[in-house]
Amino acid sequence: MLKKKKTILALSLIPQFLFIKLLQNSPDFVERFYSNGLYIFISKVSRYILGWLPFSFGDLVYTFGSIYMIRWFYKNRKRLLTDTKNWLADVGAAVAVIYFAFHLFWGYNYYRPPLHKNLNLNADYTTEQLIYITEKLIDKSNEFHSEIMNNDTLKVDIPYSKTDILNMASSGNDNLKTIFPDLEYHPKSIKKSIYSYPLTYMGFSGYLNPLTNEAQVDGIIPVFKFPTTASHEIAHQLGYAAENEANFIGCLASIKHDDVYFKYAGYTFALRFCLNEIYNRDECLFEDLKADVNQGILKNYQETREFWEAHENPLEPFFKLFYNNFLKANNQSKGMESYSYVVALLVNYFGKNAL
Repeated sequence: MLKKKKTILALSLIPQFLFIKLLQNSPDFVERFYSNGLYIFISKVSRYILGWLPFSFGDLVYTFGSIYMIRWFYKNRKRLLTDTKNWLADVGAAVAVIYFAFHLFWGYNYYRPPLHKNLNLNADYTTEQLIYITEKLIDKSNEFHSEIMNNDTLKVDIPYSKTDILNMASSGNDNLKTIFPDLEYHPKSIKKSIYSYPLTYMGFSGYLNPLTNEAQVDGIIPVFKFPTTASHEIAHQLGYAAENEANFIGCLASIKHDDVYFKYAGYTFALRFCLNEIYNRDECLFEDLKADVNQGILKNYQETREFWEAHENPLEPFFKLFYNNFLKANNQSKGMESYSYVVALLVNYFGKNAL
């Protein structure tokens, strides 16, 4: 009887997969009934239950889950040949349960309408529009750099601990919800990951645990990156699964924050994306615009770049290849390139709204 139930459970992967394909063509349904309905309830309950813990419960789940999985495969390795059918049913049943939980607790957000449609923004932009917004971002970034530092050649060192920044991050959403009410963030559940070192060598600065709705930030990345990384992961918690959208909302939340260091992090975060896109289009123009950026800002960029270069390793491309395919499998056709598509949102949003 148990074997039969496991087989049925394993076969449930087929209707689950077909249901996902159906949702890909029904984004308005996902937006109304899941992202702005069931998910709000699920995510808040998860954060109420686990948000108060000083450590990441989800990281512990991953730890013990990985140990159990390795142990199970080791103990059942011979069954692959001697009891193949039931071995496959056991594995298929486990995958089906995890696949279902992933989507129910968070993953269906991948199939909601693109944010630019909800904000009534264009999906494309011209080089002229990009240059205009980049120049505005240079002005704002220089302005806040000068407000913090008396010398435009010195990099900004944020004077808060990383824990303080995580505690402060939600204030940006409190301010942003006056413009976007669905960005209200309560209760909080954002923590430093116990896997910070592995995350760093994998090339990632944070992630959302979709099963527990805990936002994880790599605890060893430069402090300069903490405000926008925390805000990015909070955006994921609020149901914005697409990476470009999480970057955009994280940027706005930092900019709308009352703290000057958050504002500086937000503006320079947006500027870096726009400058990178200009570099891809016209290297000479990039050098001209870069010359207008305070040297201290460029040193903050250099600090981040050197951090990641110091942690490069031969396995990193494989981790990113896996994540790239994961994103493509979850309705982000550009894979990891989708991170940089934030530029379209920034250019079109700031083209209609004051910086």
